[in-house]
Amino acid sequence: MKKQDIKLIISLGNPDKKYDQTYHNVGHMMVDELEKGIKSDVFMNQSGKFVKDAMKNKNLKPNNLLIIHDDSDIHLGKYKLSFGRNAAGHKGVQDIINHLKTKDFWRLRIGVRNPKEKIRVKAEDMVLKKISPTHKKILKEVFTQAAQEL
Repeated sequence: MKKQDIKLIISLGNPDKKYDQTYHNVGHMMVDELEKGIKSDVFMNQSGKFVKDAMKNKNLKPNNLLIIHDDSDIHLGKYKLSFGRNAAGHKGVQDIINHLKTKDFWRLRIGVRNPKEKIRVKAEDMVLKKISPTHKKILKEVFTQAAQEL
């Protein structure tokens, strides 16, 4: 699969105001930065139907899809572009896989794990925290780098 096949970009996050500027919403933050793509309007873990409906409306195949989301297994300041991978515990991605009945779509996984943490914090506890100004600057650089790669 080639990056050139991507025709639809969807970010995952949570729509409620209390989740604004949290690590779980970095996908939405990147789409805002790019001014290109669709922000899901459903809660993260229920993204599958939204994604499936958006693809059906545009008559696209899974390999035309790029999902942008946070990844607590990747350090802050890093990102990974991947295709055809398992959800690796990300419930929003797993819901998409379940609805599409395939994992053969693109994912831009934006790292949110603080590399300075001595003790590994559970993902659920970390991703709902507000992003510090310092980390926002780091994420903005990641958004720029990832956009250039795409």
